[in-house]
Amino acid sequence: MPKISIIGAGSAMFSLSLIKDICLTPSLEGSVISFMDVDEQRLNSAYSLCERYAKEANISLVLEKTTDRRESLRGADFVMLAALIGGHQRLKDGWDIARKHGYRFGGSLHVMHDEGFWINFDQLQLMESVMQDILEICPNAWYMLVSNPVMAGVTYLQRKYPQAKLAGFCHGSNGIKAVAEVIGLDPEQITYEIPGVNHFIWLTEFRYKGKDAFPILDRWIEEKSAAYIEQCGTCDWLGPKALDLYKKFGVFPIGDTGNPGGGAWPAWHHADEETERFYKEDPEAWWRDLYFAGGAAGVEKIRKVSENTAEKVMDSFPPVHSTEPMIPFIEAIACDVPRVMILNILNDGNYVPGIPLDFQVEIPCYVSGIGVQGIKTKGLPKPVIQYALRDRVAPVEMELQAYESGSYEDLVQLLLMDPWTRSEQQARALLDDILQMPSLAAMRRHFK
Repeated sequence: MPKISIIGAGSAMFSLSLIKDICLTPSLEGSVISFMDVDEQRLNSAYSLCERYAKEANISLVLEKTTDRRESLRGADFVMLAALIGGHQRLKDGWDIARKHGYRFGGSLHVMHDEGFWINFDQLQLMESVMQDILEICPNAWYMLVSNPVMAGVTYLQRKYPQAKLAGFCHGSNGIKAVAEVIGLDPEQITYEIPGVNHFIWLTEFRYKGKDAFPILDRWIEEKSAAYIEQCGTCDWLGPKALDLYKKFGVFPIGDTGNPGGGAWPAWHHADEETERFYKEDPEAWWRDLYFAGGAAGVEKIRKVSENTAEKVMDSFPPVHSTEPMIPFIEAIACDVPRVMILNILNDGNYVPGIPLDFQVEIPCYVSGIGVQGIKTKGLPKPVIQYALRDRVAPVEMELQAYESGSYEDLVQLLLMDPWTRSEQQARALLDDILQMPSLAAMRRHFK
């Protein structure tokens, strides 16, 4: 049975979700799960909760815990990186600074997004240090990037370490199931193709019970979308913004493509408050009420269950599969259970024509005991490719250039690419203030 190392396992909600999925996957019974986190208190809490869950499920698993990353990696077959250095508070602190300099949500990939350049620096360093440890300690293990920035991480690591077994994970593609349900289709009866780059994927093939489902979507838009929009919340996956993008490009945005979770692309839907009201967009509220408040509620629920040992964990967290792809991926490889999955890999097979061959793409892949084999897609309309190159590929290339060069001036160039930068002076002022954050001492030393 495989050994699975979870780096950043102190996130109890994430670890519990994984344990649930393993307990619901009989072929993985007996697996070794190594929980690793630098925060011993959080680590102990997550470990204890998962141990209780496995016992309640009557599933035999070998659970380990350690604060020593290298120890966790010994003998690992799969290494899952789920850590976020600095946590959400560092992200919020950077956003507060950016607001003072005139930045706002909407198409801002490296400033007003959870992949802010001050967050990505430490994440890329962590990703690379874990990669180096894997190649030394367990070189045949699959490195599973779960933490952001997936786009930059997959691109950078696979270029520099081509011998590594690497895949990036994102649950945004599950948005197609939500679309299917809203328009009245059984998600289990649909087939689809959703190519692109991470947080920028588009529905290009859509079939229901073997027949083209785009006419069903078009009919729903014509007959029922107005009523739906009247009652839906802001930033909805089938709201006015998504429908406008579909009308413009002929392919439908899925998951975080136009959502705040992917940077609320494009900026033109967020030009001002009036425009946002017209499209029912409110990224500020999305982050506050859905992402942060929702996460806090989950943490509080975990805390209560963890403290009340008389209560069954299963009573609060029923044994139902999550929609996360990580455990199905492990089963496909470890137990040779072939399946097609949406993964983030390098575009070295020209899987999405128009995206550079040495850049990350999010595509369907055939996953089995052999490994991961990308499936070439029909690609995307030319305008969508051009926007991908301008708004996704180019900024990440600039970020990686800055990261490798350690050049302050390269970071300035990255900020000049942001849609809310109006002058070089503004970009430099933002950068200088961000670099004064007490937690960014290593970043200040790196960029000269």
